[in-house]
Amino acid sequence: MKILLFSRSQIAHTPEELTQLFETLDRFGFDYTVNREFAAFVHELTGRTIPPEKRYGDRVGPQPKESIMVCYGGDGTLLEGVHRLAGAPIPVMGINAGHLGFLTSAPNEGLDRIFQEIADGNILAEPRSMLHVEGDFPEPIGSPLALNEFAVQRHGAGMISVETYVDGQMVATYHGDGVIVSTPTGSTAYSLSAGGPVVAPACSCLILSPLAPHNLTMRPVVIPDSAVITLHVHARRADAFVTLDDRTYPIPPEAAFRVERAERPIFLAVPHNISFYDTLRNKMMWGIDIRS
Repeated sequence: MKILLFSRSQIAHTPEELTQLFETLDRFGFDYTVNREFAAFVHELTGRTIPPEKRYGDRVGPQPKESIMVCYGGDGTLLEGVHRLAGAPIPVMGINAGHLGFLTSAPNEGLDRIFQEIADGNILAEPRSMLHVEGDFPEPIGSPLALNEFAVQRHGAGMISVETYVDGQMVATYHGDGVIVSTPTGSTAYSLSAGGPVVAPACSCLILSPLAPHNLTMRPVVIPDSAVITLHVHARRADAFVTLDDRTYPIPPEAAFRVERAERPIFLAVPHNISFYDTLRNKMMWGIDIRS
């Protein structure tokens, strides 16, 4: 089994934490490769030198069939790691060194147990649908894929309008801050903050969530993931931008976009004893009696 390790230097890693991580990898005898930015950060903090042949750049490139990407950080780290895969069929596991962490559900405290389960093949790989987006981007984008969401948003004080169609049928014109198109995986991310529903990852649907709509009767809408969504943006009195997960792009005033489910899913790897409902209950603190 080969480990594709991904992390970011802006996470508050400690030298002791990183030393433990690499000592655990060495103890299990994993072949591994590390993104070059993190490799430089590891050297700076611990003095450990990762050779050039064990580093990768903006794309992971061809890898052995028995490979798994391990993203060490928060949900944002995992999203960026998925972006570097560029659709490659490699399972992705998140080890939570961040805060809330719906995607990075494996605990940081149990590195030995996590890597033992990887070595034993005791990992569940859950397919998660992604979005494929094309449209009026002002510059070439690295990847048209998003795991969590595609969002159209205003920038500045002016309101924007987004005409939204599903399979050619008009749903609404969202006047306000914009609109989010979310996958079930992304239902616990930005869409949730905008009042969208929590959706189990296995559901075959997409979610349209308005952002601060000027019409207070606007509500999120759940649609089949076989649908094609078309968005026409009108931003004559304001600047606007779009995001694919954690990537941001400014757009022209009358941009249009087509959003649909990507042809291939990614596979989110989780330890066998951690379920979506466990994560949801623990992260949202449902059922905790706060009266005492």
